[in-house]
Amino acid sequence: MKISIIGGGPAGLYFAILMKAAKPELDICIYERNRPDDTFGFGVVFSDQTLDTFAKYDAPSHRAITENFSYWDDIEIHFKGETIRVGGNGFCGCSRQSLLKLMQQRAEALGVRMDYQTDIEDLSRFADSDLIVAADGINSRVRTTYEPDFGTSVDLRPNKFAWMGSTKPLDAFTFYFRETPYGVFIAHCYQYEAGRSTWVIETDPDTFDRAGLEQMSEEASAAFIAEVFAEELDGHQLITNRSLWRSFPMIRNAHWVRGNVVLLGDAKATAHFSIGSGTKLAMEDAIALFEAFKAEPAVDKALYRFEHARREDVEKTQHAADVSLVWFEHLKRFWDYDPVKFSFGLMTRSKAITYDNLAVRAPEFVDRVARHFAEEQAAKGLPVRDPSAPPMFQPFRLRELELSNRVVLSPMCTYSAEDGTPDDWHLVHLGARALGGAGLIFTEMTDVSPEARITPGCTGLYTDEQETAWKRVVDFVHQASAAKICLQLGHAGRKGATRLMWEGMDQPLESNAWPLISASPLPYYPHSQPPREMTRADMDAVKADFVAATRRAEKAGFDMLEMHCAHGYLLASFVSPLTNHRTDEYGGSLENRLRYPLEVFEAMRDAWPAHKPMSVRISATDWKDGGISGEDSVEIARSFSQAGCDLIDVSTGQTVHDAAPMFGRMFQTPFADRIRNEAQVATMCVGAISSADQINTILAAGRADLVAVGRGHLADPFMTVRAAAWYGVDLPGVPPQYAPGVQAEKSSARKAREELLALRIRAKPKGGGVLTNS
Repeated sequence: MKISIIGGGPAGLYFAILMKAAKPELDICIYERNRPDDTFGFGVVFSDQTLDTFAKYDAPSHRAITENFSYWDDIEIHFKGETIRVGGNGFCGCSRQSLLKLMQQRAEALGVRMDYQTDIEDLSRFADSDLIVAADGINSRVRTTYEPDFGTSVDLRPNKFAWMGSTKPLDAFTFYFRETPYGVFIAHCYQYEAGRSTWVIETDPDTFDRAGLEQMSEEASAAFIAEVFAEELDGHQLITNRSLWRSFPMIRNAHWVRGNVVLLGDAKATAHFSIGSGTKLAMEDAIALFEAFKAEPAVDKALYRFEHARREDVEKTQHAADVSLVWFEHLKRFWDYDPVKFSFGLMTRSKAITYDNLAVRAPEFVDRVARHFAEEQAAKGLPVRDPSAPPMFQPFRLRELELSNRVVLSPMCTYSAEDGTPDDWHLVHLGARALGGAGLIFTEMTDVSPEARITPGCTGLYTDEQETAWKRVVDFVHQASAAKICLQLGHAGRKGATRLMWEGMDQPLESNAWPLISASPLPYYPHSQPPREMTRADMDAVKADFVAATRRAEKAGFDMLEMHCAHGYLLASFVSPLTNHRTDEYGGSLENRLRYPLEVFEAMRDAWPAHKPMSVRISATDWKDGGISGEDSVEIARSFSQAGCDLIDVSTGQTVHDAAPMFGRMFQTPFADRIRNEAQVATMCVGAISSADQINTILAAGRADLVAVGRGHLADPFMTVRAAAWYGVDLPGVPPQYAPGVQAEKSSARKAREELLALRIRAKPKGGGVLTNS
């Protein structure tokens, strides 16, 4: 087999090494446009775990690399005059030039041919090659030439960055944050060999413009940055090597293969430097392609196997990198944070590191985080339980309503009511979660009239019978637990008159349907029942229904009330431009589209007791072009807050049937984070949150005030009780009937936690210890 590799970077070199070591008879040649000793950039960084992977695949190159690496264990964060050091991370750095030289030597020793100073302009010269590997980097000519075939997308991010180096020694992976008259500059720094460290400088576009960096030469901009970080450099110089300012391109390709051509490394997909995974991704690509050829010797089958086996891991890494880069892009949201809270947010920004994970790596830091959370509570006049308790177990207050913890049963429709009346199902379903320790219980969306229902199985609050049935549920929650209970009121609008979830989600009823209304006469699906556009008389009638249900909620004893203004239901259909095509005062601008939902909310607020809180559920994005934007969501939240809303329940999507949501762990939390920190209003996050660890991570980083868990509560009604046992926290309000079980859970959890901690410590990859500068 003849293999031609375009690009002599880590991806191409490592693939050549693995293939030639496994099959010496292969004819492999690498074509590199630069000279062998040319290199741009400074250092590369790997985790201990990544190096262990390299050892498994090629021991000689692993040995050569590790003998030239610098090791360190800590991350150090310098913010507002305070230094926070977090241990237990396990990193190693190496000169990029040294890495390439070592890999070149290994490849040549195996018999790989190296053709330097060869610029490949097209692929015609490789007509006799069985496999062509395009590892020609972030500016890949191969990818650009065949961009339509690869389905390339490039998102050029707004922040500016430049790679520089320094003689400054560092004994940790270090972040410096420096405020200047122009704005904030960030330095991502690590030592890669004795007397040499990488300094990646980053700033937002406004700061970049104000500082005049666009007009500066490479030398002038380095001198400017050296002055910005003069204290941190401590007399050491900055070094340049094509240290040009640029924007990071997020590159994705719908297809990685074209015939016998395959993209590898940065040519295929990029990952932001803030998670240090570029070279790691490239070399892991090489491993995956090698494994594909081990399993499938035929080129076409091997390339198919490579793309389908490797894509998920690459996209996960890219997602983590994307979340990380967005954190740095929106640094001003967190600039007023205390250094401890800021550092925790920085450490957990990509979701790869969590509260529990850090508790194993750096227990003193996590204890400090928990105590700082309690101190912030106390400073706001909020009650504090044990100051060392994880954040999820600290109380929270909305108006005069005090919650015993921050865990919430998310509102979830169960479609199990008869004529809108809750029954034993709802008593057991909601009562069990209250007994399970959640601080706040949400009902499912409860409709304000028969015509407001989503399905025939939805609950309502428009009859005396329904009011009595709800009072039975509320009384049980109050009598048997420490939980509080919130009623969510809504109107389905154009998404009404549909089948039960398990009979066809959002599919129209085949018979006995009721007429629908909406902001505009647009059906949800093309085959859905078309709604009638609401008149002013309709608006008055629906508003009266919401007010009547609000008064019934007070008589039933609910502690809190939520207005549903999300997911494309009636009120939300006014807010989104995708569903509101009106030309009157209720359509057009966001201010106009909010007019009717705010009118309904204000009427409900007037009818609801002043000492009891109200929340509003919103869709912070429609997941479709032309819909609600991030900026819109902040304004929507701010408008409801000014009208008397105490909490924004932040969900997303479900507005139109052809939306394209980006699912993943805690995928809606960034929207709650943005609204909380920009609109300055309390938020509740929801969506793919399944563990106490995730809850604590969200709260400690300041991304939300309450955390709603849906499916996790369906699987385990007692998840909060179990979490309290796991963390050794005494949960208030546990029924005496359950006390023996809770004590037994605490005892077994303590043992399990100790065993897991010991296992994680034993499983930690072996590193070279803390970096020294000797």
